[in-house]
Amino acid sequence: MATSGRVSMPAAPLLAQPPANTRLRQGGAARPALARLVAAARPKRTLGFVSVRCGGVEGAEAVRSKVEAVPRSVPVRVAYELQQAGHRYLDVRTEGEFSAGHPEGAVNIPYMHKTGSGMTKNTHFIEQVSRIFGKDDEIIIGCQSGKRSLMAATELSSAGFTAVTDIAGGFSSWRENGLPINQ
Repeated sequence: MATSGRVSMPAAPLLAQPPANTRLRQGGAARPALARLVAAARPKRTLGFVSVRCGGVEGAEAVRSKVEAVPRSVPVRVAYELQQAGHRYLDVRTEGEFSAGHPEGAVNIPYMHKTGSGMTKNTHFIEQVSRIFGKDDEIIIGCQSGKRSLMAATELSSAGFTAVTDIAGGFSSWRENGLPINQ
């Protein structure tokens, strides 16, 4: 029989405008769609602490693991400093985008592939990353603008990669900041 529990956690993963079907009340109780909020959120600012009601210890652990799966996101200049300090750069853009120019030392494993009707998720992404990177390797992840890299970083964190950092702004911002690239 499940018992009701209450968990307090930092609210950094919450967006300024949560999805329409999620209601946040003063005092911090979040109701439906917390998992979707956490999965879709890009941490930008801390809103304090949020209290979540969930079923027993198992429910509390499930919520805590969802929140912990959201990777940190850093500006490109910080990402460059991390790369200089030994973090490895994973570029998740398509092969065509990568061949048109990429940060020096980057490894390309596309998170999505171009298809005739748009983009399709690379179903072997985790497997391909696992062949090149260890679960404890320090990885910075970039794409073109920052959206795919955040999705990839979140998925890698959920898969057990422990030192994943998303690059806010992606390769566009990297190039705009005059950071080293290979053509």
